[in-house]
Parts: sequence; structure tokens; C-alpha cells
Amino acid sequence: METVSNDEMLGSAREFFRESKYNLAEPILNQLILKNAKSPEVFHMLGTIYYDQGKFNKAIRAFRRALELEPTFTDASVGLSIILNDLGKYEEGRKVFDEAKELLAKQASSEDPYINEKFSIKHDELGEMYFQHGRFKEALEQYYKSLALSSRKPELTMKIVECFTRLDSPEKALKELRSLIKEYPGFLSARVRLGKILYDGGDVEGAIEQWEAATHRDPSHGEAQRLLRQAQALTQKSMDL
Repeated sequence: METVSNDEMLGSAREFFRESKYNLAEPILNQLILKNAKSPEVFHMLGTIYYDQGKFNKAIRAFRRALELEPTFTDASVGLSIILNDLGKYEEGRKVFDEAKELLAKQASSEDPYINEKFSIKHDELGEMYFQHGRFKEALEQYYKSLALSSRKPELTMKIVECFTRLDSPEKALKELRSLIKEYPGFLSARVRLGKILYDGGDVEGAIEQWEAATHRDPSHGEAQRLLRQAQALTQKSMDL
């Protein structure tokens, strides 16, 4: 009978995992552990599966084992951070990721052109996690860290803007948007969002100006057209009264 190698089993488990066929991946991963596999990826995948099943304690143990095998395995540190945050252990969750990042920074080559973007993506993921939990200050902190390491300024700035609006800081949101528009005048999503914040703050004229600018650059921009029509109709109605 032909023996299946650990590498082949891991390949099969990885394929099932990527297809979210966790019921097929889990028994293979457990087999690999019984065969004394030392791959952190095995424990990371198991941790993710256990998390999906709501088995948080088993997921925590799996992610911690992955990090024991490879302390710089950022996917495992992010997974563990997510669970700890779900359990309300926010500081512990942030500490796990920060420690992994520091270790990775120490061993990473300064010539790696992609290392900053890798860090940025992980900060972005943590920001998303905090945002989903309604912890907007922590999300803001992670988004700013992500922005400092990335060239994805428009995308990340919009996330920062959403944090400020949730924190009821419209002036800070406006400042971020105006700075973004100045640097990226063709990024119409920023103009549309700026118009919405101005409109909600009672500056209808300012909102109309932004939406007119957006439709001028892109006459087919549906959202800008719709908002502009609504604002103009409201203005006309006020004039008629």
C-alpha cells in the first residue's frame, strides 16, 4: 500500500482549507499532528477551523502552538488577536500582534521592498477587527499605522474618515478628506463622502459644490448625481417657501 507523505497530506489539507471545506481539512490536519508534524501552518489552519466552529479554547491553543513553532507567523498572531478580542481581552490581543511584528522586523531584511506593505496589511486587518467590534479609537490607531507603511492612501484614509465619523468628530473627518482630495483630485469617492458630511452638518451649499465637482469629472457617477439632485431639490423647495 502506497504511503502518503506529510507534504502530500499538507497539500491536500491546504487545498480544502482554501476552499473552506473545513470538514475535509480538519481530519487531515489532525492526522499530521498525530504524525508529529511541526508545521506552524497546520496549527494555524486548525485554529481557524476551531474558531469557525466556535471552539475558542481549542483555537487559542492551536494558534499559540503555531506561534511557538514560528513566533513571526503573523497570520497566526492575527488569528489569535481576533479571538482574544472576541473574548474581550483587547490589550492581550494587541500585545500578541505587536510582539510578532517586532520579532519579524528584527529578522526581516531592510532591503525587502514588500515588508512594509506586509505590516500595513496586518495593521489594516486589525483595524477592521476593532471597527467591527465598535472600538473605533483602536481601529483608528491601527489604520494610521497601516497608512504610515503603505502606498494605499486613498483606501486607508477613507477608513480613517469612517472612524472619525463614528467617533462624532466630523471636523477631523473633513480635514482628512480635504487633504486626500487635494492630493488625489480624481478620487471621487472622497468628494462624495465629503459632501455627505457637509450636508449632514447643515452645509448644503458646500455639499452641492462637492457633488457638482464629482459629476463634472464623471457625469455617469450615479451616487453623486442622486445626492446632487436631492440637495438641489431641497434648496429649491426652501427658496419657494
